[in-house]
Formats: sequence, structure tokens, C-alpha cells
Amino acid sequence: MKVIPITSAPVEAESLYAAHKKIYPRTVHGVFARWRWLFVVLTQLVFYGLPWLQWGQRQAVLFDLAARRFYLFGLVLYPQDFVYLTGLLVISALSLFLFTAVAGRLWCGFACPQTVYTEIFLWIERKVEGDRGARLRLDGQPMSLEKLVKKWFKHLLWISLAMWTGFSFVGYFTPIRELGLEFLQTRMGSWEVFWVFFYGAATYGNAGFLREQVCKYMCPYARFQSAMFDRDTLIVSYDADRGEPRGARSRKADPAALGLGACTDCSLCVQVCPTGIDIRDGLQYECIGCAGCVDVCDTVMDKMGYPRGLIRFTTQNAMAGGWTPRQMWQRVLRPRVLVYAAVLVALCAGLAWSLVERQPLKVDVVRDRAGLTRMVAGGRFENVYRLQVMNATEQTQRYRIGVSGLNTLAIVSGTEVEVGPAQSRWVPVRLQLEHDAATPGSHPIEFSVRDASGMAAVTEKSAFLVPRQ
Repeated sequence: MKVIPITSAPVEAESLYAAHKKIYPRTVHGVFARWRWLFVVLTQLVFYGLPWLQWGQRQAVLFDLAARRFYLFGLVLYPQDFVYLTGLLVISALSLFLFTAVAGRLWCGFACPQTVYTEIFLWIERKVEGDRGARLRLDGQPMSLEKLVKKWFKHLLWISLAMWTGFSFVGYFTPIRELGLEFLQTRMGSWEVFWVFFYGAATYGNAGFLREQVCKYMCPYARFQSAMFDRDTLIVSYDADRGEPRGARSRKADPAALGLGACTDCSLCVQVCPTGIDIRDGLQYECIGCAGCVDVCDTVMDKMGYPRGLIRFTTQNAMAGGWTPRQMWQRVLRPRVLVYAAVLVALCAGLAWSLVERQPLKVDVVRDRAGLTRMVAGGRFENVYRLQVMNATEQTQRYRIGVSGLNTLAIVSGTEVEVGPAQSRWVPVRLQLEHDAATPGSHPIEFSVRDASGMAAVTEKSAFLVPRQ
């Protein structure tokens, strides 16, 4: 029997994942680029500026977790006001549903913190290293003194901005002026140091390095946005009927004579895309709706002397049916959108009304567990309670305590209490009842607490216990 030797050829390992390619977005100018920078400026003015605003003798916006008080300009909120946070979250969710149903990922493209800080970091990168072509050349060069200086200077600016962002974030929870003084005196608390560095590192990493990867792989919104889209949602779309077949040509050439569409195949729409997609391939989940491709394509159309709108915000139905803008907008304002808008307006109005009518006084009643009921001099029954009186105003207030529910029931301890601004105080209250005024058992009573002016009044229910003989 003849033995045939077996030879093994070298096996090449094949990766299951494509290597990540760095994206170098090109600078773009136009209507949507100006809108995007407007939102960058507005959001950062609010974020960086609010902690420094003063309201009277305190910070205007402060979430004081240690004292369990949240200050929002003239409002002082307690943990018992958690319902307002719930309402705010519901309103935010409905707003997202509404904006997505109308025009897709507007939040992602214009106001999302990831988009905003990526735009700022890219602006710094362009100022230090140059536009897209210059950055490509710089990264392709071997290390040199010029490259080292530019890279280190860019990262120094990035880190400075990121740390200032972390400092501003912590300034919402610790008075920022005190925080700044503690920083200068190197007396910052361990948790404050941790959160400044944590938030700063997150900003530096997400906006400086991860960028589009956060939008494509980490953000869940990219995955479930299609559930909120329909064929009447405004999305960034490429008009293939008008643009194809694409091809290069001179400005003076007649595209019809060459058998070409309006697309010059310049690929600028790809170069300006912050997530690196080609919008000409159709709607993709990576598209964040920033409309950079719309701006750059309109610029090319202007140079070629073609009508604008080869890439534009439109709906799938409008694109397929060749609708006019009026027809398109009539379908955009469809019942689904109107219902979202009506519910959102109703919730906002309800939350605003609740805040306006909110009592600047809160009361909690706790029975004294040391003893349920005791007999005192004169044959009276006595119950002891503890009332937590919370003053939600910015001035010292005097409150009068009353009780009702049983005949001859009276308060034998003090009936007036003074509470400082935005403070709470526990008040012991002793109630006494005549021996034969009620049958044995539990009887409902009601405490009332009101301020001296009578503008704020709160009632709380409790029970008075009469023992069996």
C-alpha cells in the first residue's frame, strides 16, 4: 500500500470584525451648520453658566443632596416632590417621540451632548491641525517635532475643556463658588474629586476618541428609532431619481446629453458625515440627521447651476409620489403627531399649574412609638405625636398648629413653631382628650398647620387612640 504524505498549507487567520477606520469630517457651511452651532452655543451657555447664577444669597440652580433640597431659582423642592421629576421625565420622553415622529433624529443631530461636545472637540482639532486634508496628511507623516507639538497642544486643550466640564457638572451639586475655593486651597472632598475626573474623562474619551462609535454602537436610540419612524417622517434623503446615474462632468456640460443625473459623484456628502456613511445608499441607522450632507450638496448644486435639494429633508411618501412641500407638510402634521403634541401640551400645562399652586409648606405626622396612650392628671387620655414641618420658602416663617376631629380634643404643648428659610423642624405635639369624650378604639383626627398670613395651609390625617378600661 502506497502512503501519500499529507502536507498542510499555512492557514491565515481571518478577523470577524473589521478594523475601525478613523473618520475625518470635513468642515461644512450652510443653514443647518449654523443651526447646529447655534444649539452648541445655547446648550453650553446654559450648562456652564447656570451654576454661576445667584438667586438672592444662594446659587440659583443647586441640587443639594446632602441637605436633600433642590433649588431651582425661586423653588425649593424636597424628596417628597419627586412627582415633579417623574412628570419632567414623562414630558422628555413624549418630546422625543414627537420630534422623532416629525423629523427623525433631530435631537441626535443638533442637541445631544455627544454631538455637541464632538462638534466642539472637532473645532479645536481643526484650529490646531487644520481641515480634513491637513489632518490626513499629518496623521500619515512619521513623528516629527511639528506633529508632536500639534498633537500634544490639541490634547492639552481637550483635557482642559473636559476637566472644566467635569468641574461645572459637580458645581450643580456642590455650590460652585465654594468648590472653586476648595480647589484653589486643595481641599476638595474625595467624592467631588472623583466626579470631576470621572465626568471629565468621559467627556474626553467620548468626544475625543469614540465619537461616532457612541452613536452607532453604544446609544440605544439608534436601534429603536425605526419603531418611531413611518413613511411620513421627515428624514435626510437622497433623490436617486434625480441624481442617478451619477458621474463627474464639467460645469458647462449638459448632464442630459451625457446621460447623467444631477449627482457629480464628488463624495463630499461622505466626507462631511460625522458617522462616515454614504447617504446615497439610502436611510441607515447610523444617520444622526445633522444635515451636513444637505448643506454641502446644496453648495455643489449652486456651483454647478443645478436646483438645490438633491439631498434634503423629505419623507418617503413625498419622495415616491413627487409631492409638493405643501402636500408633504400636510401629511407630516398627521393624527399621530397631533395626539403627541396635544398630550405634551396638556402635561406641560398640568406641571406648570401644579408648580404655581404648590404649597410652600409640607407636614409629616409620626406617632410617638414610646407609648401609644397614657392617662394623665385629671383623668384625661394623652397621645404624643411628632410633626415634621418643612418650610419651602426663602424666608423664616411662623406656623400655627391646630387639631380637629373629636370634641374636647386639645393641644397641650406649644401651638406655634418658627422654621428658618428652606429648613425643616421636628415638633413634639401632645394631644389630650376628656375621659368620657370618645369610645375605646382608634378615632380619625386631622392636624392643620398654617402660616401667620394664612396663605399656606396644610392638613394631615392621623388617629387618636382611646384605651379600653
